[in-house]
Order: sequence, then structure tokens, then C-alpha cells
Amino acid sequence: MEELYQNYRNAVFESGIPNADEIVLSNMTVALDRIFKDVEDPFVFLPHHKAIREPFDYYMFFQNYIRPLVDFRRSYVGNIHLFYEMEEKLRQGHNVVLISNHQTEADPAIIALLLEATHPYIAENLTCVAGDRVITDPLSKPFSMGRNLFCVYSKKHMYDVPKLADMKKRANTRTLKEMALLLRGGSQIIWIAPSGGRDRPDPVTKEWYPAPFDASAVDNMRRLTEHAGVPGHIYPLAILCYDIMPPPPQVEKEIGERRVISFHGAGLSVVPEISFQQIAASCGDPEESKMAFTQALYDSVMEQYNVLKCAIHGKKGLESSAPSISLSQPWN
Repeated sequence: MEELYQNYRNAVFESGIPNADEIVLSNMTVALDRIFKDVEDPFVFLPHHKAIREPFDYYMFFQNYIRPLVDFRRSYVGNIHLFYEMEEKLRQGHNVVLISNHQTEADPAIIALLLEATHPYIAENLTCVAGDRVITDPLSKPFSMGRNLFCVYSKKHMYDVPKLADMKKRANTRTLKEMALLLRGGSQIIWIAPSGGRDRPDPVTKEWYPAPFDASAVDNMRRLTEHAGVPGHIYPLAILCYDIMPPPPQVEKEIGERRVISFHGAGLSVVPEISFQQIAASCGDPEESKMAFTQALYDSVMEQYNVLKCAIHGKKGLESSAPSISLSQPWN
């Protein structure tokens, strides 16, 4: 907690916000209070968790905590018009799935912050597929309580404690059933990172890039969407924000990672939906179709990620726009 406080304080002061000391004191008082409250009386997440908005608004608590860490002058959204398209589809009762890379614990808040000026509905109604780390780590839990979640155990941590593996698999099956039920009702927007965890830098080059997608995770999500009985749309989404709260360099088994925090620009981009049927039409068998669809989604995320990287780290800003990716700052 002490380290979290110091790192958060330094990052907010780095932003140069006029009332930085008040913001740090206010946000950290609430955060430490909520963390301590949960340690005393631990909250247990259901397979499908609905954001807690009252009597305490955990959603706004997360937004307000991350907001001073985002340098909006150096942040960008790719193809903002497609989020309007998604909202229209949701209004018509369709389901929308965002297949994305994943960089930090703050991703859900950063997505919402970059969209809140133009698309508060998507920001607040997004349901995230969340690994067990964010619902068990005492420093993460109060932030997770403010999001809509489907709680799953990541494959990466399935066998950390071998005797718990069966319990974890049963829990995942329960969550999939909940997801199927919800999708059948339509008008759902789901964010899933099929790499099964956060991106990590290359150990040699130290370059960050989206971690490869797990084809079975992509295929599960596709089949759930297709069998829902209502139209479903799968969009590739890229996020670049690791500087704000990077994960440890290696995947850790133990709960309680160090929180490194910075003030930095962030990026979000989406491109038109990718149709599985079109890809499958040119493939020989179901397995090949599954792999080709996963690869097409991953390649698209990589392409968008590189545009965001050029804009933020390459400092090229809006000039980094590509023919298929138009960058903007919709909060201006």
C-alpha cells in the first residue's frame, strides 16, 4: 500500500495538474479505505459480476483514479466512427465482441476514459472477460468491483496449484454458461483478450507488442456469439497503454505484484468487423478456419498497435493515421 501510494503520487505530480496534491490525497484515501474494507470483509465475485454503482460508485472510483494518469494531449482513438456503428448495432439488439490485446490492470478504465466523451454507453456497459488475478489481488479487487465482468481462470495459471485445477475448470464452465445466457438476450458488448494475460516486452529487444492469441479462446467466443440466436459482430481492437501501469516483466504465480505507475499517453483503435464465414470459405477444414480467423484478428490488432505506437511513442500524433486507421482526439 505504501509503495502504491508513493508511485501514484509521483505519477500524478508528473502530470503537472494544478491541484495534484488534492487529487492524490482524495483518490488514495478512497482507494486505501476500499482496499482495507475488502481485506476485513472480502467481497466474493460471482461468475457474472455486475458493476457496483451504489451506495458507493465503484465504476466512477476507478475512472477518477486512473484519469490523472492519462496524458490526453498525447492520447488517440483510431476509427471513432466505428464505435457509433457498434452503438447502433447494440440498439438493434445485436451482440458486439471486441477481440483485443491486454496491457495493464487499468485497461478497462483507460478504454472507458478514451470513449467517455463520445460513447459513455459503451464505456459503462462493456463487460470484460477477467482473469482470477484481478478478483483475488487485494489491490485490484475494489477496482474490479466497478466493472461488469465474466470471471474466468486463465490457462496460464490453471495449474499453479495442481489440486485446484479441476475446481478452476468447473468455474470456467459455469462462466461460459452465464455468458451464453446473456448473449441470447442480445445487446451485449464484451471485451476479451484471447492471449490469456497481459502483453510483455520481448526479453531481448525490450520492445512491447501484442501477445499471440489463443485460437481455442477465439473460437469459443466466436461459437458463443454465433449460437446466441441474435446477430453478433466481432471487431479487432488494439490498446496501447503499458507505460501507465506495466505488468511485471515475467508472469508471476504469487499474488502481490509491484505497482509501477506513470503519467503517459494511451491509445485505442478498432477496425471493421472480421467475418469468420468469409475466412472459412477459403479454408480446407474447421481447424484451418479456426487458425486463419485467429491470425486475421491478431494481424489486424498488430497493424493498429503499430499505428498507435507511431503516434504515441514515435511522437507523430495524428499524422500516424493510415488508410484504414483514422486517428482522432474525440475529447477535444
